Amino acid sequence: MAMLGDLLVAARDSAGGFHAWLHGADPELAGQVTAAAAREGLARGAWTRVAVADFARFASEEDWTTLISAIRDDADPGSACLMAMVHWRLTVSGCAQHSAGHIEAA
Repeated sequence: MAMLGDLLVAARDSAGGFHAWLHGADPELAGQVTAAAAREGLARGAWTRVAVADFARFASEEDWTTLISAIRDDADPGSACLMAMVHWRLTVSGCAQHSAGHIEAA
């Protein structure tokens, strides 16, 4: 079984190819990622890497518990991990603590 750190590294390293996979798996979410990346002036792969880094840095204990629950029984825990982090980043992007400006200044 892969360790969580291994999953986080895999999620970060696969961020570039993630969007192509996501477009086939969930075109609506892929569109949300594209729009969020454009708003923040980032390429989609870079935005996805930021999502992973932001989750690792800012996610609450409850967010981590939700992530662990999501990947625990999933046949593809790496993809589930990355999807959860992307969903999390999309939902917190309007929060001042998690905004691009705050993260850059941190």
